[in-house]
Amino acid sequence: MNNWFTVKVKYTKQLEDGRLKRVTEPYLVDSVSFTDAEARIYEEVGQNVTGEFLITGITKTEYADIFYYEDSDDWYKCKLTYVSIDGDEGKEKKITSNFLVTASSVKEAFERIKESLSDMTVTFEVPAISLTSIVEVLPYNPDMDVEIGRRPLEEGEELVNTPSESTYEEEELEAEEASNEEVSEESYDEEEEDVNFEDETK
Repeated sequence: MNNWFTVKVKYTKQLEDGRLKRVTEPYLVDSVSFTDAEARIYEEVGQNVTGEFLITGITKTEYADIFYYEDSDDWYKCKLTYVSIDGDEGKEKKITSNFLVTASSVKEAFERIKESLSDMTVTFEVPAISLTSIVEVLPYNPDMDVEIGRRPLEEGEELVNTPSESTYEEEELEAEEASNEEVSEESYDEEEEDVNFEDETK
């Protein structure tokens, strides 16, 4: 099972017009703990950033799965809902899961989620899709963990330092946050869409 952490990195970025701007950008890291997520950022992001950079926040983030398509670098968050039946009591329970997919538009993200989850046998809905500001996703790298003495979790072992919220939150001044270039969020509401992939695959 993947353990995803959103890591916010602040550094000085050179814009296309040559100007330098102080920005904060989020990276998504698959790691075994908050400490390991921080180490991964210093190892991998540090190689691509000129000058000093600062990690301003690390947050445990839940994603059921992530789907990468090579023709796009924009990550869309897709919210899925479906109904599950409790085996013991027979009661219906609404389940909500979040997925990430790369796409060039909200419409394409919706189509790719349908394609990626075409083997599901339950009827589900996609009530919302939004463009995220994630600049890169760093999957689990066992070779790198061996190099720095880290190891994967053993069966039954719990994560180290994993409260539900970030343990590395640094308060930032509003003026600094306002100076960052935020990606405008698109939203997609599919109120009436009810996709049954079991029928589509027949």
